[in-house]
Amino acid sequence: MDDNYYMNIALDEARKAYLKDEVPVGCVIVLNDKIIAKGHNLKESTNNIFNHAELIAIEEACKKVNNWRLDNAVIYVTLFPCSMCASAIVSSRIKKIVVGAPTTDLKVNRIVNMIFDGNNTNPKIQIKENVLKDECIKLLSDFFKDRRKK
Repeated sequence: MDDNYYMNIALDEARKAYLKDEVPVGCVIVLNDKIIAKGHNLKESTNNIFNHAELIAIEEACKKVNNWRLDNAVIYVTLFPCSMCASAIVSSRIKKIVVGAPTTDLKVNRIVNMIFDGNNTNPKIQIKENVLKDECIKLLSDFFKDRRKK
């Protein structure tokens, strides 16, 4: 399996969010070439600020491996993460993030990249960007166009 394969599954999760009138962000966590968790945004439908795709998937993955440490896991997410999700990704010791759509907010990009740079406690996370970028951007763009019509 390659990055496009897993990002397509993350896009399927994002489409689930779209159908629930949630910002269409999807996430998949892979360990040893097996999907151990998936998630999509549920913040609006649950009225819970913490129900971002990444946090939902990280929680599920931790339960699956019975450990808060997700060493050697790879997380695929359709949109560059916010600082809260980036902190959770680093804290859970995920080794690599694969991103679809970039953020358009330069301040968020700068802050998140500082989080991903690592420190004495956590190593620097590997980042691969722009995987299925056009598909991820189109889904987000379509969602916000639909939202403006409403």
